[in-house]
Amino acid sequence: MKEENVVLQKSYAFAVRIVRLSQFLVKDKQAFQLADQIRRSGTSIGANMEEAVGGQSRKDFVSKCSIAYKETRETHYWLRLLRDTDYIDIPQSHSLLLDCEELLKILTAIIRSTKSGDA
Repeated sequence: MKEENVVLQKSYAFAVRIVRLSQFLVKDKQAFQLADQIRRSGTSIGANMEEAVGGQSRKDFVSKCSIAYKETRETHYWLRLLRDTDYIDIPQSHSLLLDCEELLKILTAIIRSTKSGDA
């Protein structure tokens, strides 16, 4: 039986939350540009991890994971900005930021272990 890939599951679930957030921002707040920015970076995390899983080499895998890490950092930025400009409330931002930080930790561990040859 194939083992479940935690980072793929978590990045997909996070992307679903980000799409819903962007829908809310467009519909209720008329924040089209911010919604587009966070949708792009937040959904790119999982897409890059899917590409990483299908990577052609260890170097390709690390490259895609690194891109996913950078997109996660960008998403973290947009979430903080949305919170600090009152587009989203503190409880909502807290939950999303925790998920984002968890992804950052997972991606950091994957990149480090792969680069060191442990993976």
